[in-house]
Amino acid sequence: MRKFVMAAVAGTLAGAVATTQIAGPLLAQEGSRQSSVYEQLDLFGDIFERIRAQYVEEVDEADLIEAAIDGMLTSLDPHSGYLSPKDASDMRVQTRGEFGGLGIEVTQEEGFVKVVSPIDDTPADAAGMESGDFITHVDGESLLGLTLDEAVEKMRGPVGSEIIITVVREGADEPFDVSIIRDTIKLTAVRTRTEGESVVLRVTTFNDQTYPNLESGIAKQIEELGGIDNVNGFILDLRNNPGGLLTQAIKVSDAFLDAGEIVSTRGRNPQDGDRHNATEGDLALGKPVVVLINGGSASASEIVAGALQDHRRAIVVGTQSFGKGSVQTVMPLRGDGAMRLTTARYYTPSGRSIQALGVSPDIVVEQPRRDPQAEAEEEDARPTRSEADLRGSLDNDSLTEDERRQIEEDMAKAEEAAKLREDDFQLAYAIDLLKGLMALNPAQ
Repeated sequence: MRKFVMAAVAGTLAGAVATTQIAGPLLAQEGSRQSSVYEQLDLFGDIFERIRAQYVEEVDEADLIEAAIDGMLTSLDPHSGYLSPKDASDMRVQTRGEFGGLGIEVTQEEGFVKVVSPIDDTPADAAGMESGDFITHVDGESLLGLTLDEAVEKMRGPVGSEIIITVVREGADEPFDVSIIRDTIKLTAVRTRTEGESVVLRVTTFNDQTYPNLESGIAKQIEELGGIDNVNGFILDLRNNPGGLLTQAIKVSDAFLDAGEIVSTRGRNPQDGDRHNATEGDLALGKPVVVLINGGSASASEIVAGALQDHRRAIVVGTQSFGKGSVQTVMPLRGDGAMRLTTARYYTPSGRSIQALGVSPDIVVEQPRRDPQAEAEEEDARPTRSEADLRGSLDNDSLTEDERRQIEEDMAKAEEAAKLREDDFQLAYAIDLLKGLMALNPAQ
């Protein structure tokens, strides 16, 4: 017994020696790293003092420190940054759904300000801004070299004031100017309507009102159509939706799922990961769902599209989404400021990251650009004629009055659908898709 104890002790001592031998260089390396960090901080202090003492003009020390903090954060990725007390207050207002501005969501790409998406029914939307546009100048002043927050600050101003922005657009030969009148932006998170027997759910942003608006909107449209049996499906329109709150993306996904993972987030440390699962209850009551996306669909929009696509709960139609697959945490700081820090990547239920890739639609449908010349030619074209237009043509004696009325109603619906196809080809395609699904499976 004594031999066993001694052997165990000897083993423990040997382990301790081995551990010490390995830990020694590691501790030295850690100490060297700490020393280097302190040297860099001393260097920062030296530069700060020299600027204060020797810069050609007197500087505000607080502005210098804020700029240094912002530079440190923006060097990480385009979505991290420092929020001054005013910016932090503005951000809190935006998540509640009302703020002043132009109505565009922007990001920064290789030093240029890029439009992620215009927001529905805002000055930028009315002025014709498009997803993918680059903004190079504001009131003639170049934005190149500015941080994203500085560029956004240039675009802010009093409600009712005019701003001239210079835009570079793919397909346009030259940059062009756009005049926009700033206004108070009131975000209606979800707009619902019916197109025939299809319920269209237009989700413009993910703020505190998104899921409540969606839930009440679905119930209202089902009631207006006379019950779920008269609904052939739902179209969730996430085009040009720049995203917003992760919690709302999870709730919207859950609205159409009964079970299964919605999204997982993985941070730097494995223990910081999180998984979010659906709960029982499908607001669409099993009816087919089509999700519309495009290059302006980002972040929270991509979480919803990816979750419904992976669970095969919806057919995703449109074009490749934006590809923002990271999660930002807003951390309050002393003095009422905050920092927005990228803390995790998110993954769809199948384990894929959409970072820099986006969600690929199941069916790619481009939105044709309007061609004024082609529209003018179409208006000048002679209308086609049919047998019924010929003088003295025979009547159809096989139809009852009710059948004739039904044919006329169907024709009116077809003409309405054709008009929608001209106005919004992607939406018209989604509606046709729902009709096809119902024709194949009328029991739904």
